[in-house]
Amino acid sequence: MSDLSSTPDSTPMPGGAGELLDQLLGSLLVDFDFWFDRGLLLLQHCPESVMTSGEQEALAERLSTARKELIAAKSLRSAAPVSMALDMQAMAPWHRLVLSVWTLSAELRQAGVVLPELPPAPRP
Repeated sequence: MSDLSSTPDSTPMPGGAGELLDQLLGSLLVDFDFWFDRGLLLLQHCPESVMTSGEQEALAERLSTARKELIAAKSLRSAAPVSMALDMQAMAPWHRLVLSVWTLSAELRQAGVVLPELPPAPRP
């Protein structure tokens, strides 16, 4: 699960930094959510010639786990009375997972699989 941390001594950040942190982190979390959902959708269109069923199941499990972690992080963040940050080491696996989704998308395109269209980009 991701580590959430407040500003030092849990005091508000000066000069609107807390608001900026909230906006940036909110946008990043929306992006993670989008790409995790996209990965699950791509797996529905993935033939075994691109990725074996075992590999598909493993990726689906990683995506599902990451979505649960993301939901927990969003919940903790929204419940906090002060601006919160996510530890970069906690988000690193999510970044790697997004890269796996991008790789899968490229491999599906190379295999000639018609991919579902991307929905409009979500707003934080």
